Amino acid sequence: MNKKTLFVFLTVTIILGLILSGCGNKPANTLDKIKEKGVIVMGTSADFPPYEFHKVEGNKDTIVGFDVDIANAIAKKLGVKLEIKDMDFKGLIPALQAGRIDMIVAGMTPTPERAKSVDFSDLYYNSQQVVVVKNDSPISKFDDLKGKTVAVQIGTTSEEAAKKIPDVNLKQLNRVGDAFMDLKNGRCDAIVLENTVANAYLKEYNDMKILNMKEINTVENGSAVAVAKGNKELVNIINDVIKELKASGEYDKLIDKWFKQ
Repeated sequence: MNKKTLFVFLTVTIILGLILSGCGNKPANTLDKIKEKGVIVMGTSADFPPYEFHKVEGNKDTIVGFDVDIANAIAKKLGVKLEIKDMDFKGLIPALQAGRIDMIVAGMTPTPERAKSVDFSDLYYNSQQVVVVKNDSPISKFDDLKGKTVAVQIGTTSEEAAKKIPDVNLKQLNRVGDAFMDLKNGRCDAIVLENTVANAYLKEYNDMKILNMKEINTVENGSAVAVAKGNKELVNIINDVIKELKASGEYDKLIDKWFKQ
């Protein structure tokens, strides 16, 4: 290869590299792509009532909840249909980055670490972390948790909150329901999770109770919608939907529907 040919080859290589690099910086699923396909895909972990959970009526299994209603409002604003993909919580951000879903609506807290990988909407709900134990448990205060086995859903802010417990034996599980089964069967001493979710599960597990501990409730709280990094236009529309729901009074109706039952 002579010098002239080598120069042309290197020039073309550099140009192609810049083009491909520019394409790589674009968000996985842009607003235009979503509108073109006529569907917005919501990624969630449907074991998190009242945010999202499976409701079986007859032979039909449907995912319902507060987050689903928020997502439906977003889809309506965009003039597209809503599709829901249920997966483990820890797999949501990788699925968003890979373009398999268009948004995460899963009671996800917008932490600084997560914000490195995705863009977040405004908060659409605020909550706090609590501890769940059996009614006859000797645990009553934060110091009693020292050295105990505490179950959490992996990848959540509840997991981060539980790490504040001294000498904790952290039991990381994919599903919240597994944590309650472990507590019921004596495979853990307590669960750390969000208060609204705890209240929902305690309707079934009436042999358990909630403990409020200020030492646990020190990490970021609140839920927001996550989209692919750089997808600012979609974030703006989602923020508009949240504002419109609150201004119209529809948001208060959803709170009554899902959190005050």
